[in-house]
Amino acid sequence: MKVRKALLTDAESVSKLLGQLGYQASPKLIRDKLEALEFSARDTVLLAQDGKNIIGVISLHVLELFHQPGRLGRITSLVIDDDFRGQGVGAMLVSAADAFFTEQLCVRAEVTSSDHRIQAHTFYQQQGYAVDERRFVKRYDSSGA
Repeated sequence: MKVRKALLTDAESVSKLLGQLGYQASPKLIRDKLEALEFSARDTVLLAQDGKNIIGVISLHVLELFHQPGRLGRITSLVIDDDFRGQGVGAMLVSAADAFFTEQLCVRAEVTSSDHRIQAHTFYQQQGYAVDERRFVKRYDSSGA
């Protein structure tokens, strides 16, 4: 098993993984996102691969903290194939995220997880994340109407 950077040709596999968590992200959308992030120094998408099979994906973003020194690392998605959960794949991807965030001079990292994903909450706490603060969300109509 290895971790590597996602390629444009991985869009279909990533789309299928995201679908396992209920995210309807088409292969075209994933390809467009991978293309948009391809040359960003502050973003990366990493895959866990077992032989020829893509079994996990983690997407990462880094932003500058305005009110204090350093940067914030953010896990924007993490999905492990149903058949490989509980086998250390997620921990391996989070470890790769830690390395990326450290290289990017992050002073902390964060991840959000829906209230109903209790197993994910336990997993993140096992990886050193602590419950902190409250998030407020405002949504915008992106249809252009």
